[in-house]
Amino acid sequence: MSGFRGIVMAAVGIAALGFLSPGAASADTVVNLPDGYIEGPGVKISSRGERAIVSPSLAANGAGRAAWLSANVHVDVETPDGEVGPNNGPLNEPGTNNSGTHGSSNLTVGYIVGCQVSVGALTANQGVVLSPTSPSITAGASFPLSAGQVKWVTINNIELIKSGGYDIQYQDVPMEIQGCGGYAQARQFAVAEIIGVDYAKVTLYGQPFSIG
Repeated sequence: MSGFRGIVMAAVGIAALGFLSPGAASADTVVNLPDGYIEGPGVKISSRGERAIVSPSLAANGAGRAAWLSANVHVDVETPDGEVGPNNGPLNEPGTNNSGTHGSSNLTVGYIVGCQVSVGALTANQGVVLSPTSPSITAGASFPLSAGQVKWVTINNIELIKSGGYDIQYQDVPMEIQGCGGYAQARQFAVAEIIGVDYAKVTLYGQPFSIG
């Protein structure tokens, strides 16, 4: 494995988005979540230091809640030729192997969020959740969530170029849900999709936690 290492910091200017600092709310609940690890063909994914700070929504309407999310996700990638970037499929053709990234290997980190849905029951076999056509939201914005609905909230996505280690680190990234009158749950996901002669897609799921 080469010594290549990429680090991406995902930090959001909370004040600019209109969210209060986590320490400013009086009813905050700190949820420390266990580390996670998974290993697949040529890919190792780990998540450490995951934490959620859950607060009532600033809208104070009884159907909203907010969370500030932190974690460090690390992926190690190793391929026979050391190349995992775009156009590395068979015959150097992009989009081969029925990939969702059209020829570009990448790491995507985010959260599956459900209203009155047990997100712990969602597994890798239910690929619709992580399908590229699924509704995707970038963390840091307020979004509606109806009863029985599940949404895919993206923290960050980076391209994997060479064999080596990559990190996505984020701290106190805000996520605000509106319109969910019942219980709400979330769980972290990290997906590494490797495009090449040997195709691989490995998903790490975090422990589900309540957001009110």
